[in-house]
Amino acid sequence: MPAGDEDTKHAIRMTADRLLALPSSELGERKSRAGIVIPATANVDRRLGWAEVVAVGPTVRNVEEGDLVLFAPDAGYEVEIRGDEYLILRERDVHAVASSRAEGQTGLYL
Repeated sequence: MPAGDEDTKHAIRMTADRLLALPSSELGERKSRAGIVIPATANVDRRLGWAEVVAVGPTVRNVEEGDLVLFAPDAGYEVEIRGDEYLILRERDVHAVASSRAEGQTGLYL
């Protein structure tokens, strides 16, 4: 960046099949049904997480902004934007999409 442009805000546009998503707070500490706190460092390699999509690339076909996506925690890259933690995922890393759209629903609801 040129000198003096540190305060300039830039619009973010995703490329190709990339998604910018805001992970839910459940990826940190969570509680069991009995109320026991399970720390984020516990072995959760088989647990999928949810994130809200805030931007999509031009070749993304099955996900829209505002959708909730289910993904593996080791997929994608973490990035900090204006103090918030986001994930950059590929569309192929998404296992399921929860949205308010009526087409293709399974009858399962969050």
